Amino acid sequence: MYAPAAAGERSARVWAALIAVYLIWGSTFLAIRVALEGFPPLLVSPLRFTLAGGALFLALRARGDSLPGRREWLNSLITGTIFCIANGLLVIGEQWVSSGLAAVVIASVPLWGAFFAGAFGRWPVRREWAGLAIGFAGMILLNAGTDLRASPLGALSLLASAALWALSSIWSRRLLLPQGLMSPAAQMLSGGVLLLLLALLGGERPAQMPSPRAIYALIYLAAAGSIVGYSAFSFLARSVRPSLALSYAYVNPLIAVALGALLAGEQVRPATLGALALVLAGVSAIVRSG
Repeated sequence: MYAPAAAGERSARVWAALIAVYLIWGSTFLAIRVALEGFPPLLVSPLRFTLAGGALFLALRARGDSLPGRREWLNSLITGTIFCIANGLLVIGEQWVSSGLAAVVIASVPLWGAFFAGAFGRWPVRREWAGLAIGFAGMILLNAGTDLRASPLGALSLLASAALWALSSIWSRRLLLPQGLMSPAAQMLSGGVLLLLLALLGGERPAQMPSPRAIYALIYLAAAGSIVGYSAFSFLARSVRPSLALSYAYVNPLIAVALGALLAGEQVRPATLGALALVLAGVSAIVRSG
């Protein structure tokens, strides 16, 4: 007799998590560009994840959540490091391309996700393939008129970021990880601390005191982008189909392009309007499949 209510509650949580990753992560591309004004690229992601993971971990321990086991910590370190490297490659790519274009390239995540999910034995169903194709067509249209050949290193960094993010998202579903919010906390903290130590040992330092604008951007990335956004995505990665969990990558470019135009003066092309319809149609097909 409680099944409908439980199903409705889970559906509401799924939609809330989707909206969070759609909107918040769409805004992080611009926040990364602002953070780069004061922090070296190899420090942005480790600082972001260490701050977010540490704050979330302490809050969970304060309310009485148990510590992860040894195997859970090891798996969290593996997936957290890959996630952090993927985000670091995104930051590196944004040194040479606009935040909107970076989001467009990252929109290939669901395609990589479909490949890796198939490699693990779960190929998308027919409607999911249709949604992926429609969304990819929207990504191409959104990218019309741009030339990534002018920034080959940026393009390579962004594509590698998308592939690693998808791989870790699919792989994490097969690993023993902590329960609930302790999972993103352990992943962000372990991966962030490891890469932060490596960056500091490699001599990565800010050239001067970062501006308040850059510091606020880093705080936003840690609080909203990581604690809220990454926690929501971690829930989706464990709870829904891979193509649905990764569908944010087709909405984020629209948010990123709009914010880049409004707040940073980045150019918006007429093709964006046509891409909007295709992207939303692709996401709709993915959401309704299965």
